[in-house]
Amino acid sequence: MLTRRHILQRAGAGFGALALRSLLASDGLLAEDAAGSPLLARPPHFAPRARAAIFLFMYGGPSHVDLFDEKPALAQWHGKAIPVWKDSDAFMGSKTKNVAMASPYRFARHGESGISISETYPKLARQVDKLCVIRSMHAESNNHGPALFQMNSGSILAGRPCMGSWVNYGLGSESDDLPGFVVLLDHQGAPVNGAMNWSNGFMPAAFQGVPFRSSGEPIAYLTPPKSVTTARQRSRLDLLKDWNTRYAAEHPAESDLAARIESYELAFRMQMSASECTDLSREPDHVQRLYGLDDKVTAHFGKNCLLARRMVERGVRFVQVYSGGNEGPKAWDAHDDLKKNHDLHCAETDGPIAALLEDLDARGLLDTTLVIWGGEFGRSPVAENGKGRDHHPKGFSMWMAGGGIQGGVTHGATDEFGYDAIEARVSVPDLHATILHQLGLDHKRLTYRFSNRDYRLTDVSGNVLHELLT
Repeated sequence: MLTRRHILQRAGAGFGALALRSLLASDGLLAEDAAGSPLLARPPHFAPRARAAIFLFMYGGPSHVDLFDEKPALAQWHGKAIPVWKDSDAFMGSKTKNVAMASPYRFARHGESGISISETYPKLARQVDKLCVIRSMHAESNNHGPALFQMNSGSILAGRPCMGSWVNYGLGSESDDLPGFVVLLDHQGAPVNGAMNWSNGFMPAAFQGVPFRSSGEPIAYLTPPKSVTTARQRSRLDLLKDWNTRYAAEHPAESDLAARIESYELAFRMQMSASECTDLSREPDHVQRLYGLDDKVTAHFGKNCLLARRMVERGVRFVQVYSGGNEGPKAWDAHDDLKKNHDLHCAETDGPIAALLEDLDARGLLDTTLVIWGGEFGRSPVAENGKGRDHHPKGFSMWMAGGGIQGGVTHGATDEFGYDAIEARVSVPDLHATILHQLGLDHKRLTYRFSNRDYRLTDVSGNVLHELLT
């Protein structure tokens, strides 16, 4: 028999636990329900135009004035000081001189839209009527690390969730067997900042990006040892889940444990089915040739573009495909020799990007897949070391296609030298707000509470670019 004192002691402790749970929930510190997946599909704020996004990230800073923003004035001022340049703009200091450098490439108008594109992207130029080229982007940092953080997470500081994590958090995944957010790295390696570029930040760990490898098994340890049968592994996971669920119930503030439970389950499901997604031999020969898998120059990036298409077909929400790895010439970081650098990276990416757009369109997926192309900033209009270009965030180009975005249009402009965005300026928060909008998410309503503050991807700014939408 329980005495009244015992009952009050036990009930009192229970009421205290309920109060603590309520306080933890109000501060955003409560774990996800361990019995359910944090990646379950959730309804958008409004009817979306796109179900998935593919971000083609040209890491290192592709040169806008040599690719998508023709500037005849640079040829006229070649070798002369231009009036808009300030020495404080130089990232590399004395190596960057105020001497205009003409583009080594010819530009031509393409498609019914007549958009001007550099000769470095001949195959992409044939898809130009699908593109919305934004020529007035601007960012806050001319340093790779902070600039990568801003383009990925909206902040130049480390520790914020990246865009793919926000999409995962807002919408969940449509796939039971694949992650909601996948990162496909360049064969040269990862960009600076490494895994922080696809970090979940202060969100539960389940929302972080899952990097796939560029050679061998796309996912490390995906294939179980031959000695471990499916039944044996299932029984192991069931036991782990039972232990972890009990612990999670007693320690509700430890969100990493709920994510760990889900990661075990997702890994098991991926072992059963993800190999089908990553097996490109299942694609017809003409599709493999379209993506350039038969050419050593395009094979690596082409493989990742084809994987991206297969993933969005199977319900992955957000795929980020990196071109360029490590630092310097292995990335789009053309300090020493712009032509040599961009000849290499444009040759690697031109055919695969054009193939991705063509293939998505042919399969009826382009209407529901938003494709974004760009880097963390552009390149300077003046010369560095005589034939290179320095980092430049004040004005640069990006483009979007599909997913309810108008095709065959340009938006905004830089000045005559490509130095500064002067017309219809687009900030990184504006870009992020537009991407979220096309996925059915209101960037002002998509918030996550952390340390007694409601955070969002666009922080306290950002406007949807409605004029770019169909």
